[in-house]
Amino acid sequence: MIFDLIKNRRSVFPVQYNSKPIAKEDILKILEAANWAPSHRKTEPWRFKIIQGDKKAALGEFLSNTYIDITPKPQQVKSKKLIENPKKAAVIIAICMQRDPLESVPEWEEIAAVAMAVQNMWLCCTQMGIGSYWSSPALIKYMNEFLSLKEGEKCLGFFYMGYSDDEITEGVRKPIEDKVTWL
Repeated sequence: MIFDLIKNRRSVFPVQYNSKPIAKEDILKILEAANWAPSHRKTEPWRFKIIQGDKKAALGEFLSNTYIDITPKPQQVKSKKLIENPKKAAVIIAICMQRDPLESVPEWEEIAAVAMAVQNMWLCCTQMGIGSYWSSPALIKYMNEFLSLKEGEKCLGFFYMGYSDDEITEGVRKPIEDKVTWL
């Protein structure tokens, strides 16, 4: 049931991943789920860049080096984490948004459409038993250097994916009644 799938979706972090690879067919299925997200005026602004193999280590080095370059007092622990996390993932998907050149809808609507595409990916991963996590580090504003983004395209974060042997804990939410006003 879809409601159970929604409730069971969790962030599963790179430190929790094992070394099991994700099949290309499964990655394509996850991306196809993203492609069915709604978008106002059918702009379909989501763009994805798949990072695998040696490119994961290159991403980690780029993130770490950029962090060191822009940070007045970089922390070695954070620098190391930026290098190691990409290596731990089976696949990383750079989440990008291609702005409608006609600007027929407000930018926030296109960002929201990309977020809905990512939610579809996350739910698909949950159903397939693949752990996933959306990371939006401050360093994403420098990603054009690594990803060669097109004009009007911006990186909104990274979708880390990998299998995990960890037991995924049940989520907790405050009651919806605390968040609703009936008019």
